[in-house]
This record gives sequence, C-alpha cells and structure tokens, in this order.
Amino acid sequence: MDQLKNLIESIITRVNVNLHEFVDVGPHLRTIVSQENLSSFYAFYGLTPTHPLHFKFSESCLSGTYFLGKCEVTRSVLYKSDIRGDELKRKGDVVKFEDMELKLYNDEFIAIRDSFLIKTLVHNKSHDPENLEKFAIRNTVALHWANIHGAPMDGCFLEPFATVDLTSAHNCAFGTHSYVQAGELSHTYVEPGRIWVKAEGAFEFDYKFPREILDKYVKYEPGKPPTGKMLDYVEERKADFIPIYSSVTQETQLNVPGSASLSPYAVVKGNCSVDENVLVCQRAYLEEASLGQGANAQENCYIVHSRLDGMNVTAHGGKIIHAHCGPNCFVGFNAFVHGTPENPVQVGKGCIIMPHTIIDADEPLEIPDGTLVWGFVGSKADLERNSIAISRLKEFSGETTFGDMSFSGSGKAFVDAFAHRIQHILEENGAYFESGDNGIGHAQQNNEMSFNIVQPYPDGPLKGLYPTVEISPAHLDMF
Repeated sequence: MDQLKNLIESIITRVNVNLHEFVDVGPHLRTIVSQENLSSFYAFYGLTPTHPLHFKFSESCLSGTYFLGKCEVTRSVLYKSDIRGDELKRKGDVVKFEDMELKLYNDEFIAIRDSFLIKTLVHNKSHDPENLEKFAIRNTVALHWANIHGAPMDGCFLEPFATVDLTSAHNCAFGTHSYVQAGELSHTYVEPGRIWVKAEGAFEFDYKFPREILDKYVKYEPGKPPTGKMLDYVEERKADFIPIYSSVTQETQLNVPGSASLSPYAVVKGNCSVDENVLVCQRAYLEEASLGQGANAQENCYIVHSRLDGMNVTAHGGKIIHAHCGPNCFVGFNAFVHGTPENPVQVGKGCIIMPHTIIDADEPLEIPDGTLVWGFVGSKADLERNSIAISRLKEFSGETTFGDMSFSGSGKAFVDAFAHRIQHILEENGAYFESGDNGIGHAQQNNEMSFNIVQPYPDGPLKGLYPTVEISPAHLDMF
C-alpha cells in the first residue's frame, strides 16, 4: 500500500496549501479510514441509454464509489461516495447569466482532482458561469455524509454532514452539519451547525444550532468517525446494506410500477409500497415505508415506519422516521425527522423542513399545513419557536428574528425561491410523468440501467489503487 499512502499524503499537502489559514487536514485524514478498507471494495458505475457516458480514472482509489454520467478522477481517493452526474448540462444547452445567454459547446463533466471524499454525494451541475462545461472538485476534502450539490470546489474542507449547495467555493472550510447556499464564497469559515441561505440583494436566512444540541446528534473529532444520535441510527442499520453489495444484480419482491425506479442498491425491509413516478436512489433505506405518487428518497435517505402522501421531496441524506408527511412536503438535506410509536410526527401539506433541521419528538408533534420549520425541534414549544407559517413569511420584508433564526430581505423572494426549487426537483425526478416523453425524469430513465464494477489492485505496492481506466460510449457507425 506504499503508493496509496503516498497518494493520501500528496492530497493532504495540496489541500493544506489552500487552507493553511483555517485547518491542517492531515490529522483529519491519516487515520479516519483504514487503508485496508480503502482496498476492500469495488467501484461501480451505471450505464443507461439516455445519460452521456465517459469515465476516466487515473492514479486514484475509488473504493465503494458509484458513478453515473461523465466523470474524470485524477490522483484522488473516493471512499463509498456517490458521483451522480445525471443532471449535468448537455451540449447545446443555453445558460442564462444576468443579461447574457451562454451556449455549451460540449457536455458538462465532473472533474475530481487531488481530493479525498468520504461517503460524500456529488450531484446536480456547476453553477459557475465561467466554467460551464466543467464541474470541478479540486484540492478538496469532504468527510462522512457531506453533500457537494451544484457546488464547484477549489481548496475546500467539509466536515461530516456539511452541505454546500449551489455555491462556488474557493479556499473555504465548512463545519460539521453546516448548510450553505450563498452563490459564491472565498476564504470563508462556516461554523459547525450554521444554516445559512443567502441571495445577494434579495434575502438572508441565518440560524446556528446550540453546540450542546449539535454535539448530541452529530459530533466530530479530527481523525475519528463522527458520533451522536444521528450516526447511531445509521450505524445500527449498516449491516442491512452488506447483502446488496455482494452481487451486481439484485431482485426485490416489491411491486414497482413501470414509471417508478427502485435502485437495486437500496435497502427494502418489511411491508413497503411505491406508487407511480417514485424515485428511490442507491444507498436509500426503506422499512415499513409508503411512498405516494411522485415522491422520492434520494441517496442516504431513510424512510422508516413512515408514509409520504405524494409529490414529496426528501433531499439527499434526509431521514423520516415514524412520521406522516402530507402531499407536497419538502424535507431538506441531512434533515432528521425522528418520531417514535408513542410520539409520532405529523407534517402537514405543503410544509418545508429546512435542510439540516433536527426534529426529535419527545411528545406527539403536528406541524400545520404550509409551515416552514428549521433548527432543533423536540417539543411543541420548540416548534412554536422554530417555525413560521409560509404565508406569514411571504408577507414580511425587512430585518427581524424568528426565535433563534435571523432573517433579512424579502420573505416573498425567499419563499418563491424555495417553491421554484422544489418544483424543479419534482420535474427532474419525473414526478409529473404521464406517457411517452411527457415529463420524463430520473424515475423513468433509471429503469433502464445496468451496473458494472471496477476492481483495485489486490496486493503489492499498488494495493488499493485502481488501474488507469477509460470508459467511452460505443458508436453505432462502428459496424
């Protein structure tokens, strides 16, 4: 494993050049994943008739990582990550920036270089108008269950459960369980537990978890796996994933409609049901779960003893346990909606559970229709303090605080931006599919997918590294 160790040290050096003002990533990386684990799992990629295909892997470790779309990985370590390029821009697409229209000359691709990603999701597309055809992740470290969503990175560090969403980031560090959507950031440190949504000149939403609450649910010390109640929930169910990775093909007893998609790399336990146009991604976990028409469970989502009535978005890493979500609910990235049989959670129609919200009910909770919820909620009193009727927020303009959250700008602009985003996600996922090509999305496209594996060197100085591999599409005119 000499070369794998050298690769990790090389990544540490390159990231530290960018981040010396904030952090030394060496203590975070050298012991957090054993080199034996890094050499023990195959990588795999999805192949469909509808997604552009091109993979190039060189001088890298790809242990347990999933790829879809177009991606190049160079001198990087990717451990059990998801590099999902099904929303990359296509050749000929026109992107609007201010008063300009920019046309793509080539398909966009994900370019990962000199980076170390651990159980990280990469999805969506670059929102950097200066790099339309390249979603770049360079000199970057992202730890357990971080999300890099439409957020090109250069010289960044994401602690566990951090999400950077639709934000170009340069030389930034993001603390544990922080969420940022701010357009563009440079030389910025985002504190653990900060939830920050900003649109320049329009609005700013800002909340920070009390440290004692954050540490109870997700706590991180350099060089050690994260701990806390959210991690305990995931770890207790980790063994359920082992059988589904023992074979490239899997069968399920669940009846899946032709317009819906259930990944063979998702766990299904107990009495579950999925309706038309449902999308269940790889590494999702369903147990005694009912997903109504157009609902979804994206990567690292857990839907357990819960019902989603339909047109529900559960963003990457969202967890819904002993809860009933009415139609058109949004549960954001890495949110934790945790009820119990004695203390169930009822989420009303059209509610927005903000990204990284922690709801851990110590009494039955009922969230009224059309409510925005954020921060920590354990009781009815917490819910009163950390929620607002969306209709009320929409009428607000100015600067104020709602409980522990500060808000400035236009409430209408904030609500409209979320509504537009949720609508876009439903459309992309194929929630409105009817017939033919009308409304086709991920739920329909993923039905025709085959999976292929790539293996590392099994022994010797290259153990854990993968051979240089380039996978390109076949051409019909070759015959």
